[in-house]
Amino acid sequence: MTTYRVCCFLRRFGAASNEPSEAVADVFQAYAGGGVLGEEALRRFLREVQGLDAAAAEEEAREVIAFAAEQRLLKKGGGGITAEGFHRWLCSDANAALDPRRGVYQEMSLPLSHYFIYTGHNSYLTGNQLSSGCSEAPIVKALHDGVRVIELDLWPNAPRTTSRSSTAKLRPWICRTWTSPVELPKCLDAIKEHAFASSPYPVILTLEDHLTPALQAKVAKLIKQTFGDMLYISETEQMAEFPSPDDLKGKIIVSTKPPKEYLQTKSSKEEDKAEGGVWGEEISDDKTNVVVQVSKQSSEKDMEQVEEEEEAVESEAKAQQVADNEYKRLIAIQLTRRKHDMDLDLKVDPDKVSRLSLGEKAYEKATVSHGADIIRFTQRNLLRIFPRSTRITSSNYNPLMGWRYGVQMVAANMQGHGRKLWLTQGMFRANGGCGYVKKPDILMNTDPDKLFDPRADLPVKTRLKVTVYMGDGWRFDFRKTHFDRCSPPDFYARVGIAGVAADTRMEQTRVMMDEWIPAWDHEFEFPLAAPELALLRVEVHESDNHQKDDFGGQTCLPVWELRPGMRSVRLCDHKGHALRSVKLLMRFEFFPASSSSSS
Repeated sequence: MTTYRVCCFLRRFGAASNEPSEAVADVFQAYAGGGVLGEEALRRFLREVQGLDAAAAEEEAREVIAFAAEQRLLKKGGGGITAEGFHRWLCSDANAALDPRRGVYQEMSLPLSHYFIYTGHNSYLTGNQLSSGCSEAPIVKALHDGVRVIELDLWPNAPRTTSRSSTAKLRPWICRTWTSPVELPKCLDAIKEHAFASSPYPVILTLEDHLTPALQAKVAKLIKQTFGDMLYISETEQMAEFPSPDDLKGKIIVSTKPPKEYLQTKSSKEEDKAEGGVWGEEISDDKTNVVVQVSKQSSEKDMEQVEEEEEAVESEAKAQQVADNEYKRLIAIQLTRRKHDMDLDLKVDPDKVSRLSLGEKAYEKATVSHGADIIRFTQRNLLRIFPRSTRITSSNYNPLMGWRYGVQMVAANMQGHGRKLWLTQGMFRANGGCGYVKKPDILMNTDPDKLFDPRADLPVKTRLKVTVYMGDGWRFDFRKTHFDRCSPPDFYARVGIAGVAADTRMEQTRVMMDEWIPAWDHEFEFPLAAPELALLRVEVHESDNHQKDDFGGQTCLPVWELRPGMRSVRLCDHKGHALRSVKLLMRFEFFPASSSSSS
């Protein structure tokens, strides 16, 4: 019995029941004999409901029996698993929707351009884009969460602190806002220590560089000293093809725009002079007089001084060239400078690969006018998109607008919690959470007649039937009055698909009133045109008639990795951290496009 006080009255509710929902009990009864599930019946259940082959069912049955024995949920005398034991195993992590033992299973020997890569934006920020602090702590957290692309903004010291002695201190800054800086060595040390804490695959360090050549040289020295053999140095200045994640295991890769070289600058000046010699230089009468005066009145001493100054400038320029070369050698993935012409920006060079970076707004426009070009470009090259500058609160855009067109680096504000970030977290639960997810074949098809168009009216490939049976765990993780001061919570679940436009939709169960263990037994069916890009969204809320509904947990799962059958689905909080006890029991069934789940 649970009691709630309302003013001077007490409201009494029945205790939460551990009994399985009616639909779950029906499944147990369909396979059980004499109130228990024997070994042969269990193997049949694993084959027919869980979709396992005979060998896998045999192995799984042994594990289920061992689980029930450990929990003392076998009927005495070896008669089989009790209903409680069956239900408890269904809700265990061993029966999770994503196979916890699967690990990295995709081919990892293809070029980097063949993968979606877990990418952070302004990785050092602790909060909003204007006034929050900068720290190495968010970088460490991101790396432990599986993020593989870390971004640092490099600025010289603030003008009020810059001096000859302070130029050796390098700090990443963001857009010269009011964010407090953090010293670069701290960030680099944190990356070195934690880069491969959650994944052995490469970390790409993207540098937003606003430094002078002298400071670039210091950065180059610092990066080499910090990372040592972990640093990947390309054998050639321009790669004909990117190496693979397997090739780059344990490596840190620098990606930024190359510095403007001294020779290029000198060459352009010589070209300007040559053009002046051909067409003549338009100068004022005053300038003519000065030139003449210098040529007639300059003494030999003055000419020597001019020559010395020219030699000093030449020496400084050559030193700058050396510094540029040191910095440039570190850049394994060159960022192409935008030409602000999408036809030119997205032009594929058959002889070399590079990285392009587009803001959210520019990218959205490009998908309308150059969607096919983006897909072709990302088949060989890397494209990074980042949130628009007006997202001051560190909110995020829908990452699927990038993945639909094959964009590898869809940069997210990892401190900007919400549904958009949940999608990113869901995508990178795939492939063992290693931070690299192989792009589906539909995005790598080079046949012009079969180029994927995510906006097209696509045919249905498969149908996914989702059953939401029940949920439990809130009573352990939350206070009795967390959701409602006067009664147990009124939970409902929202289930849907995020993917291409044709697949995207959201459905909702009925509200279960005054239940800590809601039993919905609700079925949904989702026709999928691009299951390779589909993410299953699951949310639970507590209905409130007088104010905003309370949040009860969420998760997002890659559809192509869902295990068929009755599965346990652990929910997370709004930041994406797994709740200790809260889980749903669900069922996933896949049917051919031509058939209906009811047939």
